[in-house]
Amino acid sequence: MSNYTFQETNIYKKAFQQAMEIFEISKTFPKEETYSLTDQIRRSSRSVCANYAEAHRKRRYPAHFISKLTDCDAENSETLVWLDFALSCKYMTEEKYKYQVLLNNEIGKLLGHALLYPSKY
Repeated sequence: MSNYTFQETNIYKKAFQQAMEIFEISKTFPKEETYSLTDQIRRSSRSVCANYAEAHRKRRYPAHFISKLTDCDAENSETLVWLDFALSCKYMTEEKYKYQVLLNNEIGKLLGHALLYPSKY
């Protein structure tokens, strides 16, 4: 178990980046989406970061660490669903969507690696 902080990890950095980019993108969503799509996509993207911070603190307990990582992975997948809705509702450009999907997939791969090799984290 290494001594770095969760903020120094690629998982956290990329998840935080996506959460902040989604925050900026979602500012342009219509007012009627405030309590549905806007709120949901912001919450799920931020939850990846928050759950990872919790997971990082529980590294000494492998079952707890893995459980929190699966929460991160689930929130990351939920974010992807909301991105699909945002594109389908024409709230974001195809270009922004594709970039966010690539970033989301990258985060998913990093989480997948952590789930496969928890002792490395």
